Amino acid sequence: MYALDFKVMGCETRVVLDSEAPGTSAALESVAAWLVECERRLSRFDSMSALSTLNDFGWADHVDEVLWDAVDAALTAASETGGLVTPTVLPALEAAGYDRSFDALEREHGNPLGAPRVPDWKGVERDAETRSIRLPPGVRLDLGGTAKGWCADAAASRLSALGPALVDIGGDIAMSDSRREPWPIAIEDPRGADEPLDIVLVRGGGVATSGRNVRRWRRAGVEQHHVIDPRTGAPARTDVLTASVIAARALDAEIAAKRVLLEGSEAGLAWIDSRPELAAIVVRDDGHVLRSRRFESHSYRSAS
Repeated sequence: MYALDFKVMGCETRVVLDSEAPGTSAALESVAAWLVECERRLSRFDSMSALSTLNDFGWADHVDEVLWDAVDAALTAASETGGLVTPTVLPALEAAGYDRSFDALEREHGNPLGAPRVPDWKGVERDAETRSIRLPPGVRLDLGGTAKGWCADAAASRLSALGPALVDIGGDIAMSDSRREPWPIAIEDPRGADEPLDIVLVRGGGVATSGRNVRRWRRAGVEQHHVIDPRTGAPARTDVLTASVIAARALDAEIAAKRVLLEGSEAGLAWIDSRPELAAIVVRDDGHVLRSRRFESHSYRSAS
């Protein structure tokens, strides 16, 4: 088994190939370079990125494949969630204080800004023939809600030709389904415990976590975080501290985890239980841990 660790998109990242085939090490290096290139094209913090150019001008023609597919994934998420997970939250993120990379973000800001209205994602126009994207006036995109999951899936797919592959971008994990044994995935406990919250066994697909426990800061004494509720334009007020979801793809898991966080533990888990392809574990603000009906079938602790 070969593994390569590096940092991309502000996250600790690991790419793994369970293979002894020739070229394995080179393949990992190639995928790592591709992920770095994805960050360069999709970062809203890089003024020269393809995404920043689109946001600045409001349109782009003949966009590259990475930006086209990443925007498509973000708009698909908005469609599937009725706009609950949407890329049009960038002005709201900036108003909350998330106006630079998290590493450079001041943990205490000045006076709060009013929460802006989050524009409807349906106004974004795309032409597949010319690969052009048009944004309505005032609309700018942030792809942070879906980009990691999409990149993890794409990177795992690139590696899978050489053998069973796993790609972990800051906890958004994609796994190919060709491994004889399931992948053991530790779910981190956001309450600060040394032991993982659980260990899940996954043969293929994706695992992702959305939470308010890491990317947070204060503005005028009020705690802020990076998950915007488009219904209010402000950081989500929810009883969910973290939600971890198992799905068919990392992208699906990422979207579902954010939906659970935004809807709250009761409504979020009810929605998970209505979807036979999903399983979830939730930690509430009060410390209680809740599991969906199908979660135990993935748990190592239940199997042992």
